[in-house]
Amino acid sequence: MKLIVEEARKWTKAGKVADYIPALGLANPHDLSIAIHSPNGECVSAGDIEKKFTLQSISKVISLALVLMEQGKEDVFERVGMEPTGDPFNSIAKLETMAVAKPLNPMINAGALVVTHMIEGNSVDERLNRLISFIQTLSADSEVNYCKEVAKSEYETAHLNRALCYFLKEHGVIQEEVEPLIDLYTKQCAIEMNCLDLARIGLVFAMDGKDPDTGKQLMPSAVARICKTFMVTCGMYNASGEFAIKIGIPAKSGVAGGIMGAVPGKYGIGIFGPALDETGNSIAGIKLLELLSENYRLSMF
Repeated sequence: MKLIVEEARKWTKAGKVADYIPALGLANPHDLSIAIHSPNGECVSAGDIEKKFTLQSISKVISLALVLMEQGKEDVFERVGMEPTGDPFNSIAKLETMAVAKPLNPMINAGALVVTHMIEGNSVDERLNRLISFIQTLSADSEVNYCKEVAKSEYETAHLNRALCYFLKEHGVIQEEVEPLIDLYTKQCAIEMNCLDLARIGLVFAMDGKDPDTGKQLMPSAVARICKTFMVTCGMYNASGEFAIKIGIPAKSGVAGGIMGAVPGKYGIGIFGPALDETGNSIAGIKLLELLSENYRLSMF
């Protein structure tokens, strides 16, 4: 595994960290780590595994699972669609051109904001704590929390997400005030962990919602299936189709450089590599998964 990581690390030179969020721009672009968690409890890892990173868009999958459990799929998909989009993840274009201002899926920012809006609770803190508690359970790590520095940096620069919220509020898709929702959403994106934690969460999804250690159902299998389907169709931004062909596993990336993979019934994968390609995915992380998929036939197709 160490040799594969070092081979993939060469690609970091071709990427760029996400400096449009100032706190993310401080990351070392040459960092790269991976953990692969098996149902039998074995976890193989290599690289800079001690480094923590924020989930960013990976959190969209987990908040979707929580809201599906709390609200049910009928209520969720009344407000958010199920279709992939060829537009950038932060685009407002489809909202303006469709007859109903309904985000196409929960993995683009507009859809994720609607999903976060649906997290139950009477305050930002209560809602955030519900999500963090859920993530702590999935990762089996009670120390998981959010990074205040990154959350503040995102909150201060979230102008486009504010625009999306105001548009959605104008059309009745969002009912709460915009600033509390942006506060909650930026803290959600700033939840941080290492690749070991992320691999463990990926394994729960891979095992249809079951805790790999206790066998307890942490989320209904139907919820895990929905989330994995979105990971295949929309999880890797505009490169999701190419990713499905080359690597072929449900996965979700974030602009801090994380990738969560869920090989159905087999493995959970956590990767961190903050140097990004032009679509916003970890450039060395993608190469790492390509090498693994070739060597170990990970593809589900």
